[in-house]
Amino acid sequence: MAASQFAFKTASETAAALAAKAISAVELTQATIDRIEKYDAAINAVCVCDFDRALDAARAADAAIGRGEQRPLLGVPMTIKESYNLAGTPTTWGFVPQRNFVPKEDAVAVQRVKGAGGVIVGKTNVPIGLGDWQSYNDIYGVTNNPYDTGRTPGGSSGGSAAALAAGYGPLSLGSDIGGSLRVPAHYCGVTAHKPTLNLVATRGHTPPPLPPLPIEHDLAVVGPMARCAADLTLLLDVIAGPDELDNGVSYKLVLPPARHNDLKSFRILVLDTHPLLPSDSSVRAAINTLADNLAKQGARVERQSNLLPDLGASARLYMRMLLSFLAANFPPEAIAHIRQNVSKLDPADNSLAAERQRGTLMSHREWLLANGARTTERARWRTLFGTFDAVICPIMPTAAYPHDHSPEQSQRVIMIDNAPYPYTDQLTWPGLATLTGLPATTIPIGFTTNGLPVGMQIVGPWLEDRTPLKLAELIEREFGGFKPPKGFD
Repeated sequence: MAASQFAFKTASETAAALAAKAISAVELTQATIDRIEKYDAAINAVCVCDFDRALDAARAADAAIGRGEQRPLLGVPMTIKESYNLAGTPTTWGFVPQRNFVPKEDAVAVQRVKGAGGVIVGKTNVPIGLGDWQSYNDIYGVTNNPYDTGRTPGGSSGGSAAALAAGYGPLSLGSDIGGSLRVPAHYCGVTAHKPTLNLVATRGHTPPPLPPLPIEHDLAVVGPMARCAADLTLLLDVIAGPDELDNGVSYKLVLPPARHNDLKSFRILVLDTHPLLPSDSSVRAAINTLADNLAKQGARVERQSNLLPDLGASARLYMRMLLSFLAANFPPEAIAHIRQNVSKLDPADNSLAAERQRGTLMSHREWLLANGARTTERARWRTLFGTFDAVICPIMPTAAYPHDHSPEQSQRVIMIDNAPYPYTDQLTWPGLATLTGLPATTIPIGFTTNGLPVGMQIVGPWLEDRTPLKLAELIEREFGGFKPPKGFD
């Protein structure tokens, strides 16, 4: 088979062809490199090329296949997010002062990918500090959306989503605290999975120049990205599991199976809007069309439930806890400025912007109280998942928007059905799953009238990652999935 035929094949199809010796790992890797060299000037998804070592790894994979070895990703070319340590290449997180920081060892997830035979061709672009839904920085420039280069591919795993949409390998690794896996997948028409909190070891996904030690990331996770749901499971199975440095023991975590294996058995709660932030009509239409189709297939679909936690209160709590986490690295002058702003807030002001500022200044006592409230939220979700198997909802209120690199995110706006809303309030939808650490799978479900992808997230029960992953796979199989952007297919 010609290597060019594999540009949009799944990882499973690619691995099977490699194992059958229908194609070689070197041929596939070279074809991936050729695509990057041909198309990436317009997209700028791959910011660190590691082509020579990738070809060395591909030759080693071909030799292993020749010896009869079998590993899940043996010879499969792929990318990883720039924020992962890859020994011998820069890890900057977009910070100019760290442009020459080169780690000496791979992140744990990267080690596991390599152990499974994956061939890493390069690293993908990110926003500064992974802190935006756009992917640009002063080291590597701006990454564009393959469906419309005037628009964002998302962030902070925007380079990975753009690379997948452009056919630069079937898999990538990303990370998520404010939707950084799910938002780019939604904007670029690909798939992603935010694992249950702490399911995947995060060591080595560390802002430079900090040492790669096991730390408690609270809300943050790392996870798989792909072009189809089944490939998310394939990659998750490779990277999931605890860090042996945490407990001195290396073992494979066994996740419970999916609750169901057919659409008609699923009990699904559908949400299409949020009390604090509306969803654009194009997003609502895509989700409601899918909900109607699921009902026609026999699934039990409901659109409201008194078991659902108070989404407004949850969003406010998430804003406080997120900013408490992020503000640990804010410079003193920024904290001083925020302290002045908070002193002027009306105590009755419970806007999301006010909650973010309050969260920045949280004391440890206040954080513990917030964490107690989060525990109560988890209990409510656990009760809800006794009646439902999954919750389907938007990831963001709109499809990908035009680049907006104005320096103060707090001054940006997002247009939802032609009305302006605060840019950072978009955190409400990703926060739905992030606050309580629940797994959430993103898949494409349609396009806007101007050809931009629309995705949705499937939120599942704690540690039952295989349930939203299976539902995503079934939806994709029945109603279609990824479609390549024009000009790249």
